Amino acid sequence: MRARTLMVQGCTSDAGKSTLVTALCRILARRGVKVVPFKPQNMANNSAVTVDGGEIGRAQAVQAQAAGLPPHTDMNPVLLKPNTDVGCQVVIHGRVVFNTDARGYHDYKRVARQAVLESHARLSQQYELVLVEGAGSPAEVNLRANDIANMGFAEAVDCPVWLVADIDRGGVFAHLLGTLECLSASERARIQGLVINRFRGDVSLLAPGLEWLTRRTGKPVLGVLPFVPNLHLEAEDSLALGRSQGADKDARKLRVVVPVLPRIANHTDLDPLALHPQVELIWVSLGEPIPPADLVILPGSKSVRPDLARLREHGWEEYLNRHLRYGGKVLGICGGYQMLGRRLADPRGFEGAAGDSPGFGWLELDTVLEPEKQLKRVAGRLTLEDAEATGYEIHMGVSRGPARARPLLHLADGSSDGAISADGQVIGTYWHGLFDHPAARDALLRWAGLAVRATPDYRALRDHEIERLADLVERHLDLNPLYRWLAD
Repeated sequence: MRARTLMVQGCTSDAGKSTLVTALCRILARRGVKVVPFKPQNMANNSAVTVDGGEIGRAQAVQAQAAGLPPHTDMNPVLLKPNTDVGCQVVIHGRVVFNTDARGYHDYKRVARQAVLESHARLSQQYELVLVEGAGSPAEVNLRANDIANMGFAEAVDCPVWLVADIDRGGVFAHLLGTLECLSASERARIQGLVINRFRGDVSLLAPGLEWLTRRTGKPVLGVLPFVPNLHLEAEDSLALGRSQGADKDARKLRVVVPVLPRIANHTDLDPLALHPQVELIWVSLGEPIPPADLVILPGSKSVRPDLARLREHGWEEYLNRHLRYGGKVLGICGGYQMLGRRLADPRGFEGAAGDSPGFGWLELDTVLEPEKQLKRVAGRLTLEDAEATGYEIHMGVSRGPARARPLLHLADGSSDGAISADGQVIGTYWHGLFDHPAARDALLRWAGLAVRATPDYRALRDHEIERLADLVERHLDLNPLYRWLAD
């Protein structure tokens, strides 16, 4: 069977492209199809380390899990990681190439396009179906030149496209019709079906609109996907803010407070805590009142020194000093770990203006950002309870100092990671994904003050949610045309 390619595009960002591709990966994998996810260009600070030692968008790692595959850099050959409002780090085939602004990247697209086509060609040689997720919307006519994210890619590889729209935003028929009107004739011809996402209510009431849409566009509506409350899939990038994400299932909960940094990275590290029945996870935007906490977690950041400055501007240093005086605990992850030290230096301006900043000073560490980014999947044991731990590292900083003599983690090769303060109240680590492993999560929560009685298996839960999503899509979409196309 020759390799096929199908692309899922959306009328807007967050229309449901990622979730639909995830569901289709699992549905087709269950049917024995060798399917692989692919996103030509992604913009996200949530990333994952791959088996070949690079990094890709977090959503593609979840899609790989849905397809039963280890994540690989060919699944997301171009990753843009914003570090300012107008600039980003450009990652090609899993490796940092340079930092640039929007205009600079626009000029670089011709090079990036070649990387995209090389990755697609390699995947096409290994799999029966390459299932592609677009980015943003194909109706962004100002970005059409040298496009590699949507129709530019579809035209280059000559593939059909499904178009998804989110009815929960309102104006779904205008979104679909308007998007089609913005496309060229050849691009419109590629649209093989329309999908409406996040519908609430009686779908029969939508029938007249669906019939009109098919007559008006000549495109079949493949189905209407319902709004699903409490569906958990790791976010591609944006953080859904809510005061508390803890489930109200236990009278005694550990309150965990996390600041929403302007350039927060890999906030999915905390998803296992949001789903824990004995944890109340509270995200606090800068400028909001900061509630009391048992544990404060400083998350990863794509621009650590600017984010550290913003924390200070909004009173977090005073809050954290008071929190520690009263016996609270603080955990820093990656960029948050760097903030816990004495000094953070970026002499070459990798994450903004060159310079150095004083850290909070609770760990005897000095960090310098260096050219080579550390990208690796890791395993070891916590010095807390000798608990088994796994994770991954994505950082440019190297931290040195006496605090490293009290590490948080020991690796099998004899190396160590992280640090624990002399009084045991502050710990830091470069490891992302540390809470995914049940043993490590339980040990860290006990250190923070929780007598853990029951903790969910986060990996099993994530797979359960993928199964649940796949079952829903299978019920509500007409997939027979897809199956017939694959069988040709």
